[in-house]
Amino acid sequence: MLTNLHSTVRALALGALAGIALLAAGCSQGPSTDKIGSGDMSAGKADAPITVVEYASVACPICARMNQAAMSTFMSKYVDTGKVHYIYRPMMTGNPAVSVAGHLLAQCAGPDKSFKVVDAIMRSQEEMDQGSSHPEEYANARTVLTRIAQSVGLTDEQFNKCVTDPKGVQALNDAHDKAIKDGVDGTPTFFVNGKKIPLQKYDMSDLDNAIQPLLKK
Repeated sequence: MLTNLHSTVRALALGALAGIALLAAGCSQGPSTDKIGSGDMSAGKADAPITVVEYASVACPICARMNQAAMSTFMSKYVDTGKVHYIYRPMMTGNPAVSVAGHLLAQCAGPDKSFKVVDAIMRSQEEMDQGSSHPEEYANARTVLTRIAQSVGLTDEQFNKCVTDPKGVQALNDAHDKAIKDGVDGTPTFFVNGKKIPLQKYDMSDLDNAIQPLLKK
């Protein structure tokens, strides 16, 4: 995992997440969508009539598929127009060490660049897997993550400090645990105004089908 990245990342990531498993589907309790947690990323008007919460991982291939197919249009159609307040909550699904490092990097980049980092990592999953002996091993992750860090103005020293921060790892672990209690049983998972929406095609139609009826009320 995360070959050539400081070994502390691997130890912290796997140690912090050891023993955590996603719950079976069927949990009915939804998250508190109106509260922004310390590790959350958000965009759009806080008082928008609709709140969309996404639980995702930068190391989750299906999340990357959804990101590429829908998120650019979603942001311009709903978030930038003031119709939706969007909240992104990180999960440690997929390769946990890469997910931890990627989400910490997004946080360290700052609120103005955090979504740029998430998008860049998700869209670089295939590149990160170059040289791997197994799918989603992401042997080339350090090269890719370092490049993305540099693109948002972080030095190598800042990057290494960021992704090996024990408090940051623990915070992600706590957020992951809370998400499970909120009924998140996989990634990506979307809640629209507190209601979990079914994902079938993992494209813009899933979000449109959930949001459009609410705009007509």
